[in-house]
Amino acid sequence: MSSTIPLLIKGVIQFINIYIVLLVIRVLLSWFPSINWYNQPWMTLSQLTDPYLNLFRSLLPPLGAIDFSPILAFLALQLAITLLSYLSSSAAFGF
Repeated sequence: MSSTIPLLIKGVIQFINIYIVLLVIRVLLSWFPSINWYNQPWMTLSQLTDPYLNLFRSLLPPLGAIDFSPILAFLALQLAITLLSYLSSSAAFGF
């Protein structure tokens, strides 16, 4: 039982890492105004990432033409990875 918890946490960390890659792609593609976000695969990428980014856009609206909310989004995910890694190592050693 105790060996499944670190494995589960590592799976969640891997999922977060994949999601970070999707967010990076989404943010980089936002620099290209010619992309039609209603065509595939961009629509799927937008549907996967925009709800999460919108959480941070409500906290920090764009300042002029610059949107700083993705920075907060990435920091939150990195914090989650750090906390989960700590939990995984603690669970592995029985703390």
